[in-house]
Amino acid sequence: MTLEQLRRSDRTSLWHSFTQMAEYEPLIIERAKGCTLTDVEGNEYLDGVSSLWCNVHGHRHPKLDAAITLQLEKVAHVTSLGCSNPTTIRLARRLVELAPAGLEHVFFSSDGSSAVEVALKLAFQYWQQRDDPRPEKTRYVALENAYHGDTLGSVSVGGVERFQAMFEPLLFDVLRLPMPDSYRRPEGVARGAAAEFYLKQADDLLREHHDQIAALVMEPLVQGAAGMVCHPPGYLRGIRELTEKYDVLLIADEVAVGMGRTGRLFACEHEDVAPDLVCLGKGLTGGYLPLAATLATDEIWKAFLGTYAESKSFFHGHTYSGNPLSAAVALATLDVFDEERTLEQMKPKIARLEEHLLRIAELPRVGDVRQRGLLAGVELVADRCTKEPLPWQEQWGQRVCRHALGEGVWLRPLGSVVVIMPPLSVSLDELDQICNAVYNGIVALT
Repeated sequence: MTLEQLRRSDRTSLWHSFTQMAEYEPLIIERAKGCTLTDVEGNEYLDGVSSLWCNVHGHRHPKLDAAITLQLEKVAHVTSLGCSNPTTIRLARRLVELAPAGLEHVFFSSDGSSAVEVALKLAFQYWQQRDDPRPEKTRYVALENAYHGDTLGSVSVGGVERFQAMFEPLLFDVLRLPMPDSYRRPEGVARGAAAEFYLKQADDLLREHHDQIAALVMEPLVQGAAGMVCHPPGYLRGIRELTEKYDVLLIADEVAVGMGRTGRLFACEHEDVAPDLVCLGKGLTGGYLPLAATLATDEIWKAFLGTYAESKSFFHGHTYSGNPLSAAVALATLDVFDEERTLEQMKPKIARLEEHLLRIAELPRVGDVRQRGLLAGVELVADRCTKEPLPWQEQWGQRVCRHALGEGVWLRPLGSVVVIMPPLSVSLDELDQICNAVYNGIVALT
């Protein structure tokens, strides 16, 4: 195909996710290496958002490439329905060894949305068929402005109105807690008292409804699609204590915040929390192939054991669950964490990102900057004093990202929040270029 044919087909044949196709301008990436993307015209861009938050060790990492090639010489696909393969078994065992204590069993699926869907169904079925069933526990608690994926179950527990409103008639009812926002706190609530304030609301809700609640689902530490909203320290730990107190399962959606993104392999490690169910995706394969995982405790696992006639099996599955090619590159991704000391090497990068954010925070259009590890959001506002948001329809974040593209940096915003989330392998010089492009893009708005 000629370049023009590619562009025309990209606008008309290929339907892009979360994209208004009537306004879409093609950006066609042909190859990549490390943190650099190269388009079909040879233009290079730094990957400032890890290819939708999933790339970990950079593009075309030799060890990851080799793992797929080696596995391809053995077998490319093995069903998980009554069958298995050594690579997937090894990955399951490795995840159990690395995960927070008590998560002993792994169910593989294809993407983060499916991992959450699996967790919701596991939680529901667990209460129905454990030794002392609690069939009345069928409801879920989730946070305002949460994002947990795009299947109907995951959209139901999600709370981003723009993603949810159209499908409202198809969704199940969810009990909703206020988003524990460290920036936009209720009047009179000091930053240091925010966790206690939000946990009191959670306590009230769980006390009233715990007999009906199967699980509480949340993104630990940071709500990604809400605008990189950071929870106050201690909130996650407090939620774990409350769910244990009221006999409610805790589902930690680590699809975006897991796999080293926050500076720890699992975000829950920051507050020494061991959930009942953990969902992984995105970076699990280093951003190479589709694979997700739902990790569960032994107590949940045992509720699904019995004779065939008891029909206690988990009736859920995916054709590509635990695909050996994906499992091979996931194992290699975990190996690289060890061999390249990725988490240790992140420390100076995290510090450098913090320095840039402090500088960006001084710009008059910036209301807040927030960071966890190599994950950051820069929120643009209409008024710094009142924190009045900018209309999402005016695409302020997108305008900053368009400017950054002109400086050779690829970014994708969340409304008026500019997201900075490069691969963990980013160099300090590359990080400087990314952050300078954001700074210059915001300056260009004023």
